[in-house]
Amino acid sequence: MSDTEEPTTPLDPMSARPLYVQLADVIAGKIASGELAPDRPIPSENHLADEYGVARLTARRAAQELRERGLIVTVRGKGSFVVERSAVDAPAENESST
Repeated sequence: MSDTEEPTTPLDPMSARPLYVQLADVIAGKIASGELAPDRPIPSENHLADEYGVARLTARRAAQELRERGLIVTVRGKGSFVVERSAVDAPAENESST
């Protein structure tokens, strides 16, 4: 990695919002924008910790937050993957005026 690969949304350690929530929001934004595609892995906890300058436990807690939001699923021994959003986000498309 080079020094130019800094996170586009730096986390604010002085904020009242916990770092893990800030990190979860950043990843959720990447999922929403399509930067992290459905059924593809998100970066590992170690990678997230290094990339955003947080403790590995903070990255782990962010992943837990994303699981609770229903955005990722974790497969033991394989990693965490973005959940398909078609069933969750598309009801408005399927519910035409009746």
